Amino acid sequence: MELESLKFIGIGLNFKDHAEEQNLPIPKEPIIFSKFTSCITGPNDPIIVPKGSTHTDWEVELGFVIGKKGVNISTDQALDHVLGFFLVNDVSERNFQKNKGLNATNNVAIDLAQGKYIMRLDADDFLENSAVGVMVALLEADDSLGLVFPDYYYVDVDGKVTGQERRHHFDDEVTLYDQPAHGACTLVRLEFLKELGGYDESFSCQDGYELWIKFTTFHKITNISRPLFYYRRHGNNLTTNEKRILDTRKAIKSKFVEKYSTILMGIAIIPVRSTMIGEVNWPLLNIVNGVSVVQNKVDVCLKVKYISKVIIVTSEINLFEFYSLEMAGNSKVEVVLRPLELAGKTVTLSETVRFIDQIFESKIKYDFIATVAIEYPFLESSTIEEAVNTLSIYKADSVISVRPEYSTFYSHDGNSLRPILDQDKKTKYEREAIYKGVGGVVVCSVNSFRKNKLMLGNRTSHIQLDQKNSFSVTSEFELNLFKNNLSNA
Repeated sequence: MELESLKFIGIGLNFKDHAEEQNLPIPKEPIIFSKFTSCITGPNDPIIVPKGSTHTDWEVELGFVIGKKGVNISTDQALDHVLGFFLVNDVSERNFQKNKGLNATNNVAIDLAQGKYIMRLDADDFLENSAVGVMVALLEADDSLGLVFPDYYYVDVDGKVTGQERRHHFDDEVTLYDQPAHGACTLVRLEFLKELGGYDESFSCQDGYELWIKFTTFHKITNISRPLFYYRRHGNNLTTNEKRILDTRKAIKSKFVEKYSTILMGIAIIPVRSTMIGEVNWPLLNIVNGVSVVQNKVDVCLKVKYISKVIIVTSEINLFEFYSLEMAGNSKVEVVLRPLELAGKTVTLSETVRFIDQIFESKIKYDFIATVAIEYPFLESSTIEEAVNTLSIYKADSVISVRPEYSTFYSHDGNSLRPILDQDKKTKYEREAIYKGVGGVVVCSVNSFRKNKLMLGNRTSHIQLDQKNSFSVTSEFELNLFKNNLSNA
């Protein structure tokens, strides 16, 4: 019998003692898995222990050869199909069997890869027949090109096309690389990926995002403006786990800045005015243990490792005196009384920032200015840090906190309500994506601000917030939701 015609099937945890030594429950039914036939060696052949092995384990097991084909075989006829029995020494590397995450698996693939290029294709997704050839041709034509990615189709669980994703063309339309390619179905030059150290195994997801930051920083990238793969969306996609994804992106950016980019230091400005929500003056509301809304926001800013000074600014004497007393003794916090003409609702925040910058630019050195709104009580320190890291990584003028908006918006043309940008169509163009400013975080390079006198510069990047960081309190309904959350915490 030729080896190529063999199937090698294993039964996992097939005796009680083995399950107990692995601290695993005894299975209620057989665990069936396949093994590559290339792992078969002869009775006197050496056992090759893989590089990095730390827990090579052996098991003496009973093997048998199926010598006759059959389907739906009864138990009393099963042995008629067995050609014979033999002893098997089943050798395993136990640490390799542990689930170390996607990036560890990716690095194994890098070590085993024989070609010039590598692509990760999710089990849910599939390529157009011409996809690999088209992408390889671009990489072959330009030795400096490190990464190529295409547009793609959306498909449902049955493989039916439900839409298209169309990106800007990177060769002539894109200079700010803060919109990553889809993690899968991106073709990468293997040599460059190895030079960058492969994938960071401390992250268990968002491998495409880590790769994207590395390649856009150190190598040339491009895209193909035609859909070449099919992305299947369903409820079990990792991409539906928003909190895990966004927290991992924060960690990826933080680690990248520490290793490759410039660490920026700056100041945070917290504008405060009396805001009555029902009978509650929101800035003075005690959240927990006597800590006010503003004190909580100050504490959040002070936990940001890149912020050296927090400045509370208000035009109201009573609030100025209250916070001056509350913050007394904290050298990293100052309370500033701004002129009344800067307090009007028609006056832009940039004018208040100019006022503060004129006071502090001769006192301390800072690379950025952050404004942090008090209407977002769940905003985390890590979110502000992500904004600063994003400013550094993408060499942006400004960074704002947003959420993508997938609702359909309408405008009235005099005759009817009509969808803005034809949002009901199947083809989604990147240039037509809509984002909503949430979280109340704006970070601006001090050089850009002093040049343009505006918090939003010409190159404004963004960070995406989860729902909790995005929650604002501007109404009695939202205030009650916030209080209920605190009481249930």
